[in-house]
Amino acid sequence: MLKVVTIVGARPQFVKASALSRAFRSAGVEEVLVHTGQHFDDNMADVFFRQMDIPEPAYNLEIHSLPHGAMTGRMLEEIEKVLLIEKPSVVVVYGDTNSTLAGALAATKLHIPVAHVEAGLRSYNMEMPEEINRILTDRISAFLFCPTEKAVDNLKAEGFDLFPARVFNTGDVMYDVALYYGKAAPSKSRIIHDLELAEKPFVLATLHRQENTDNYERLSEIVQALNSLSKESQIVLPLHPRTRKILATSNIKLDFIPIDPVGYFDMIELMKNCSFVLTDSGGVQKEAFFFKKHCLVARDETEWTELVELGYNFIVGADKDKILAAGHLVPGLNKSFTETPYGSGDAAHKIAQIIKEI
Repeated sequence: MLKVVTIVGARPQFVKASALSRAFRSAGVEEVLVHTGQHFDDNMADVFFRQMDIPEPAYNLEIHSLPHGAMTGRMLEEIEKVLLIEKPSVVVVYGDTNSTLAGALAATKLHIPVAHVEAGLRSYNMEMPEEINRILTDRISAFLFCPTEKAVDNLKAEGFDLFPARVFNTGDVMYDVALYYGKAAPSKSRIIHDLELAEKPFVLATLHRQENTDNYERLSEIVQALNSLSKESQIVLPLHPRTRKILATSNIKLDFIPIDPVGYFDMIELMKNCSFVLTDSGGVQKEAFFFKKHCLVARDETEWTELVELGYNFIVGADKDKILAAGHLVPGLNKSFTETPYGSGDAAHKIAQIIKEI
């Protein structure tokens, strides 16, 4: 039986892995799941494994709370040990985290082919650690599974037709996940009831990206915008532990009470019921679209350019005035949300079949 080792470390990767793990089981592929520990507390990690029926990791490396270099180096060292024990045919990595790059490097140095799920994305902002991770991972991967045609075009523009790699537009596994778990979420989540949000307009916000949290001016502008919006509509902000700490040490005050991080089913229900979304997360930008909500992108660029071009998402950066202007605009828009830039919801099946035929 073909064996793959899957490397995950951050909550978006747990979500993506849930779809492909099911597809591997259906295809008769043996999967060994390795959790680096990058997200490690219950709300950030363990709850996802429980709620989404993801197999318990065979290995938990418990590597977290370190600077980028130290974290990636430790992960590389420990993942290499796992690969020497398991001897897989393929190593699967997701997205653009330190766990992604460490897994790809460890596998490549052992001459094990790397399959990169969510390949080809580009923000062209080299200040982002995620951009560096995704570019390097793409370059050393043997199988590049792109979520959109734009991602395929990005790789072609970088000369990947000349590299010993195979590029596929499989669609986005996050769309698979949204379709699969979206049906179950109402029976799995009580968050709308518990927060007394039924029939009450609210804005869903997330804020965690380093370019915002580590820059006082940017963080202050975004918080000012949220505080202003909170006078008109309730703000639901599941607050990342790191962001909470930075707000406290920077003495930046919220005029509303944030909530603790939530599980995936709670997040789905919040997205389904909110007026619109404000986020600096890559994944949440797409999930808002999947659940037919407009999204304000609190970054200066986005990997998901198709959603901006289609008029669903708006790049507002960390500009208070832009955030407020877009926040007042989007509730009046009447868009269809019928386009399908992310495939037809069978990306995981396609990826599993391609890997099985190696």
